[in-house]
Amino acid sequence: MKNQLKKNAMGCLFATTLLLLAIPCQAQSSKQLNEKTVRAVYTAYEKKDWNMLKSLFADGFVFNSPNDDHIDLKTYKVRCWSNAYNIKRFDIDKLVVDGDDAFVLYHGWTMNGKEMQNTEYFKLKAGKIKEFTCFFGPGISFPNNTKK
Repeated sequence: MKNQLKKNAMGCLFATTLLLLAIPCQAQSSKQLNEKTVRAVYTAYEKKDWNMLKSLFADGFVFNSPNDDHIDLKTYKVRCWSNAYNIKRFDIDKLVVDGDDAFVLYHGWTMNGKEMQNTEYFKLKAGKIKEFTCFFGPGISFPNNTKK
């Protein structure tokens, strides 16, 4: 009986150890997936690839900005995607992923050399973007802005 108890205790200890070792790997994996997803948003804009961008969004996706309040994917495509054709590149200054939240600070350049600096906040689930909020910074604020 004592041997059986020792065997069961060792089995439980082994299983618990494996479980504890796996948790950081899963968290790191989720963090890496979320970072990859967020970075892909900027790549899609640089490549002018709507299908790539659309594949990053979860069902029920919404977008917010000073000009938009919880617009859906269809409205986002009409109101925001046209900016892609005015974007030359993005340089990500800072990307912070905390669980399913990510903040990005970046500089972007238009095809005609104008600079913009924005901060964006992403809410993700299972590696897909549920919500995306853009906070305009100094400069032209968004590529198709005709006010500056």
